[in-house]
Amino acid sequence: MQHAQTLSLPEADTERALHSERVVDFIRDRIHDAGGQISFAEYMHHCLYAPGLGYYSAGSAKFGGAGDFVTAPETSSLFGAILARQCVEVLKQLESPGILEVGAGSGKLAADILKVLAESGALPERGYKILEVSADLCERQESFLRREVPELLNSVEWLDALPMDFSGVVIANEVLDALPVERFIRREQGIAQVCVVTDGDGFGLVDREAPTMLIEAVEKIEAFLGQPLPNGYASEVCVAAPQWTADICGTLRDGAAFLFDYGTSRREYYAADRSGGWLRCHFRHHAHDNPLILQGIQDLTSWVDFTAVAEAAVDNGLDIAGFVTQAQFLIGGGLDKYLVDFAELSTDAQLKLSAEIKLLTLPAEMGENFKCLGISRGNLQPPTAFEFGDRTTSLG
Repeated sequence: MQHAQTLSLPEADTERALHSERVVDFIRDRIHDAGGQISFAEYMHHCLYAPGLGYYSAGSAKFGGAGDFVTAPETSSLFGAILARQCVEVLKQLESPGILEVGAGSGKLAADILKVLAESGALPERGYKILEVSADLCERQESFLRREVPELLNSVEWLDALPMDFSGVVIANEVLDALPVERFIRREQGIAQVCVVTDGDGFGLVDREAPTMLIEAVEKIEAFLGQPLPNGYASEVCVAAPQWTADICGTLRDGAAFLFDYGTSRREYYAADRSGGWLRCHFRHHAHDNPLILQGIQDLTSWVDFTAVAEAAVDNGLDIAGFVTQAQFLIGGGLDKYLVDFAELSTDAQLKLSAEIKLLTLPAEMGENFKCLGISRGNLQPPTAFEFGDRTTSLG
């Protein structure tokens, strides 16, 4: 059995520590009810989404300096401004369109997009819809938008399910990485599923023969690669991603979706030297790889296999509009237009803007690891952000 490791991380304050103890008790009960072990995907689901307890269901700060990680919209309003102009390119080709953001985080991206749309006279007829599964985040988003864009709040509608027959733009920024993943190990005798068990006061990992759905998912990966994964190879697979993508495709009558996340192609995701997988944990701006601690108060994420998402989109009748790095998206989307007056800015403003652009675009920061997959339905002109450095061919 694999045990939890001791790491040098910030200590949780008393309130967070007590909350984590409640999450631990909840998970221990689920493991007991299941006969002594649960799949890693189920464990991850409880850590993130257990009602009133999970990381995304409870009330602690998650984004920005007071939270555990920073997203592109939190880094700079440039991200939302450039994305807004890409939205306009799609919206103007449609009749009675709207914008749907899936998982709106703090509300910062929605505010930035709404500001640009309002300034350019391009607010969509059907408004700005937000699909959010967390009641806590809904409240935080509404409070943020009320403070930042009070005059535009009437344009925003919160949904608890995907709309039917939607025309417009769908935005999902760092949503796919929060879907629970199954962890597996390729053995000579077959595929093993990694499970979580109780281990003293904490948890440990064991493996068992994988269920059919996981075996089929791994065999599909191996068929794509043209050879079996090496003996002992360990990684993750998000069996929920194709269905999530199918749901997005099903809601989109015509229009486009911009899917942003850190991830890569399947061939790179399951490269021989990537045994161990892509799971990451985030606590107070410290990234680490131990998911068996800080339950409910740290974020658990896994990089995205964008090939799986693209395949699901095509299977559901959508076209691939483009696949680019975040840096390429921003440059192709008109980043240079925001630098025209750079020399006229104050020194402090120049330094601030330069730092933001570096975080968004440099390969060592967000520029290379974060990607955008564009998918579309209907006879649409592809957004210009995909004209610079399109990597769609790498997905095959």
